[in-house]
Amino acid sequence: MYPVLFSIGSFEITSFGVMVAIGALVGLWIFRRELARGGLPDAAADAAILGLLGGLVGAKLLYAFEHLHEEPFLSLVLSRAGMSWFGGFVGGVGAGLGLMWLRRWPVLPVLSAAAPALAAGHAIGRIGCFLVGDDYGRATSLPWGVAFPEGLPPTRERVHPTQLYEMAVLFVLAWWLVRWRKRGVSDRVVLGLYLLIAGAERFLIEFIRINVRVALGMTVAQFASLALVVVGLALIAGGRAAAPAPTPARRRSRK
Repeated sequence: MYPVLFSIGSFEITSFGVMVAIGALVGLWIFRRELARGGLPDAAADAAILGLLGGLVGAKLLYAFEHLHEEPFLSLVLSRAGMSWFGGFVGGVGAGLGLMWLRRWPVLPVLSAAAPALAAGHAIGRIGCFLVGDDYGRATSLPWGVAFPEGLPPTRERVHPTQLYEMAVLFVLAWWLVRWRKRGVSDRVVLGLYLLIAGAERFLIEFIRINVRVALGMTVAQFASLALVVVGLALIAGGRAAAPAPTPARRRSRK
């Protein structure tokens, strides 16, 4: 693991920060491509930039509130890692939606175009979590277990590299989202599939993560994941219900 890549005086350049920056740039590139594919205004990319800022703030704040029992609030906010994906998701989407509302851009098409970008950017960010030794899982005897002696917190015990598990799922999800959009799957269904799969993945990964159980034996992330799954299922059901039934000509062409 490489938590600090180099220093400029007392200012440290962390692997986590670098990977978050790369994830943001890759996500923005994918978002612009998907906007063009959907015939949407390129200016809608401004929502991604504002969403990135809102996401960084939300991710850091939720992480700090979740770990108040461990360190002072300011120390958590200024730490070299420690960010909550759900805080970033809420903060980023909230900021982006605010700009979309002001500019009167179509919400569902823009969010559908953003879905593969969000998945890819999140996957790259998880590489940063691995490099800095954050968000790992429980102890394991599996051959791919990893120790993080300089992690947050440090551990010399081999643990599940849950960051890499999530990275793999999210990269595959980003690839499928682009394919579904190319095939003409409706914006509502694409967005619903993103929320459903991302939510289900995080819900399951929490069972081998070290996080505080707040109620019913589940973590804050699991409750948030269930909310995403419910919204995703509702969007998929609504998208399929709104899809026009195939005409007789279409039925014959499918045979």
